[in-house]
Amino acid sequence: MDDLNKRALDYHEFPRPGKLSVESSKPCATQDDLSLTYTPGVAAPVREIYADPTKAYKYTNKGNLVAVITDGSAVLGLGNMGALASKPVMEGKAVLFKHFAGIDVFDIEINAKTPDEFIQTVVNIAPTFGGINLEDIAAPHCFYIENELKKRLDIPVFHDDQHGTAVIVAAALSNALALQGKTLPTAKIVFLGAGAAGCSCARLLKLMGATSITMVDKSGVLDTSRVDLHDNNRHLAVAPSDAKTLADVMPQADVFIGVSAANALSPELLKLMASKPVVFALANPDPEILPDLAHAVRDDILMATGRSDFPNQVNNALCFPYLFRGALDAKAKQITDAMQIAAAHALAELAREPVPADVLQAYNLTSLSFGREYIIPKPFDKRLLARVSGAVADAARLQQAKE
Repeated sequence: MDDLNKRALDYHEFPRPGKLSVESSKPCATQDDLSLTYTPGVAAPVREIYADPTKAYKYTNKGNLVAVITDGSAVLGLGNMGALASKPVMEGKAVLFKHFAGIDVFDIEINAKTPDEFIQTVVNIAPTFGGINLEDIAAPHCFYIENELKKRLDIPVFHDDQHGTAVIVAAALSNALALQGKTLPTAKIVFLGAGAAGCSCARLLKLMGATSITMVDKSGVLDTSRVDLHDNNRHLAVAPSDAKTLADVMPQADVFIGVSAANALSPELLKLMASKPVVFALANPDPEILPDLAHAVRDDILMATGRSDFPNQVNNALCFPYLFRGALDAKAKQITDAMQIAAAHALAELAREPVPADVLQAYNLTSLSFGREYIIPKPFDKRLLARVSGAVADAARLQQAKE
């Protein structure tokens, strides 16, 4: 770990600090170039946009520019680190947007005393951008912030910690259940963790056909008798029963999805699950149960984590660049449930196809095929851009045609 920390710090410092730079997309080598870049020529597009604001997409980079915005209140698994300390993460997000989908990003870290102050700041700067990616904002404020921004802006607003995770989980679970001979509508699903990611995942799975989902948090099972529920988890609460703890709901569960904390799933509880269980232990950096331990307890398990050093990494980089690429290409005003479901289906379908040689080479593999240790595409699969972005854009245009 010390070596990793040293390499990471050197990576961020040299040969120049940070991971981003701004480069001109137009020449500026002559007096004529300068007259077009700035005064007097720049007045022409200003007049055009003033007369017709949609022409900002024609004469500026608005249509390919996303803001990655945070208040630093929930940075990775580190907690409330504040706006400034979150900047390396936001720069990293920008790198992934650019590398995987060709999308330009300004990372913006906001010191805000209240959610409303944060919202107003984003609204004030929104004309610059074609989309807003909210990042590392703690629950429950993240729900309120996203909902309010969606009401007030006419460009896509997306909280990746919620919906990006949900899309990848939905795609991976679809394939995992198929391999285990089960279906989403009939599977008994248990969530440990009812924060932003857990609630969004459960909501999307319900939209895609799940009928039996039980949420568990630090206080126990989310049931309708609890007085501490809020608007974004109340609809996921089950009817009151004698089942109050994780141990009460794990017997005969088909699926466990953990978005909670390290070592939160004991081997004893894993033994209680139904035959051929699916376990997504997504806490980072240490999962709810380590794969070696889980496989030692259950030889019929299919498992995924959030880590790249284990098979089946649930990685948001498979979603957000392509979801925004599709939304920007379709000039969508929001990212809808239908667009997220389209992305999940596209990801699941791609994993079932033969893996290209360049992907095998990128991961130093001789072979890889759809199965218990490959249920979701690899991030460096170049087919993702066309497949996922295309599916998202098609879903957006279909919705636009209905409106």
